[in-house]
Amino acid sequence: MVSIAVNKSRENVAMLGIGAYRPQRVVSNAEVCETLDSTPEWIFERTGIRTRRWISGDETLRSISAAAGERALVNTGIDRTKIGALILCTSSWLKLTPHGAPTVASDLGLNGIAAFDLTSGCGGFGYGLGVAADLIRAGSVDYVLVIGAETMTVGLDPNDRGTAMIFGDGAGAVVVGPSEENGISPTVWGSDGENAEAIAQDVNFLEYMDRAQALQGTDPSVEAIGRMALRMEGPRVFRWAAVTLPRALSNALEVSGVSKEDIEVFVPHQANARINELMKKNLGLADDIPMANDIENTGNTSAASIPLAIEEMLVTGKAKGGQTALLLGFGAGLSYAGQVVTLPPAPKEPSFGA
Repeated sequence: MVSIAVNKSRENVAMLGIGAYRPQRVVSNAEVCETLDSTPEWIFERTGIRTRRWISGDETLRSISAAAGERALVNTGIDRTKIGALILCTSSWLKLTPHGAPTVASDLGLNGIAAFDLTSGCGGFGYGLGVAADLIRAGSVDYVLVIGAETMTVGLDPNDRGTAMIFGDGAGAVVVGPSEENGISPTVWGSDGENAEAIAQDVNFLEYMDRAQALQGTDPSVEAIGRMALRMEGPRVFRWAAVTLPRALSNALEVSGVSKEDIEVFVPHQANARINELMKKNLGLADDIPMANDIENTGNTSAASIPLAIEEMLVTGKAKGGQTALLLGFGAGLSYAGQVVTLPPAPKEPSFGA
């Protein structure tokens, strides 16, 4: 058997810089309730959300992805020619072909590098971070730009109480590269396909096209077709999270070699403030450990939520670069991914004022 070389000098990797983009339009609970049968107070009590950001004007998934990626590159201060791959973690790119990452790479002046989309719902950033770290450790590339970006509102039914009040839009990005000390633990990840339909698109593309074609022929037996929409069975997802996520968090600590007493910051996916408080309590983290709460003013941005939450904590001073943080993303799939990481430096160019 031939021995295949491995670049041992790249065993240590870390997030070297971060950038984010938050859409200009701020949407309050009161505005959501103009079409949704609810109240602002009920929404906040159940979700922890007061406002969220929605794209408007000329903002698109492509533009916000590139904006977040550009800020990450600027904040890292790295020569962009060293970037060897771009991973776009998203579930809301509007085309299956072409996928989004090559276009975003070109917009960033990185045309020609390896670029691919990674679709894993709200756990997408964690999956992307794990893949990026392992690409570098294997010697496939030197630096990777990981972008978590979503425009969830393009697929929302404004009258659906299960989704309309929860989701928002945004993008966050990190540059991953070699470092003197390791700053990204092995990824703890998994999925539960038996419960996959708990978060699902309400119609597949073939069914949608067949119905549209039938309507063009004015077939009276075919119902009028609207936009595809995301549906979520909240109680079913909550039950899955209550059983699965505490075990995932414990496993993330175990494989990292870090104890819960060493964790300085907790950054869970911003799905629901109640779920996050429950996870922190069940894990036994100290009450004074800062926990991300970007959901209050950003909503659930799926694959973008963890980098956006990290950026918010660094900009506001709730967390500092170099601190040890526990990350966990979870959602559609159903799937999850978590790591223990060293936080990158605070951004020089933030997505909002400190």
